[in-house]
Amino acid sequence: MEIRGDEGTGWSKAWKINFWARLLDGNHAYILLRDLLRATGETGFNYSGGGGTYPNFFDAHPPFQIDGNFGGTSGMAEMLLQSQRDEIDLLPAIPDVWEEGMVSGLKARGNFEISMWWKHHRLTRAEIKSLSGGLCRVRTEKAMKVEGTKSLSVPAGAGYLLTFNTQKGKLYKISN
Repeated sequence: MEIRGDEGTGWSKAWKINFWARLLDGNHAYILLRDLLRATGETGFNYSGGGGTYPNFFDAHPPFQIDGNFGGTSGMAEMLLQSQRDEIDLLPAIPDVWEEGMVSGLKARGNFEISMWWKHHRLTRAEIKSLSGGLCRVRTEKAMKVEGTKSLSVPAGAGYLLTFNTQKGKLYKISN
């Protein structure tokens, strides 16, 4: 990735955002996201430095490249939530500039819907709705608990792992 460089337009920039997020480098992913969202004029384009974004938020790789829009959105989601290895990783690649915030409606493997809140780059709480039921494994930076259960986070590699069984349609509240 470093040898390939950060330049690109549309789909290429979006892929790089996703790759850096998957590598847990939220700051690098954010720099590329800002490049992808850089405002571009409507006439007299110079695409040598990449396309950017039109005022209507369409990706500006002439004339328009939907892959850049979808991929850029995917990259933002990847910075906030990853779900592979049968785990849901909350805020895995949060960039320094996103010091506090909230997001809702993200989907994770296993058919879980996630909402979460953070402050000072740290998860403060999350809600997980189980749309199918089954085992849920959540990776966090610090120990958390599931309200109304006896589930506890255990140290696991880089961070903590919280494992609990879910019922279809039920909402689970996670806090520290």
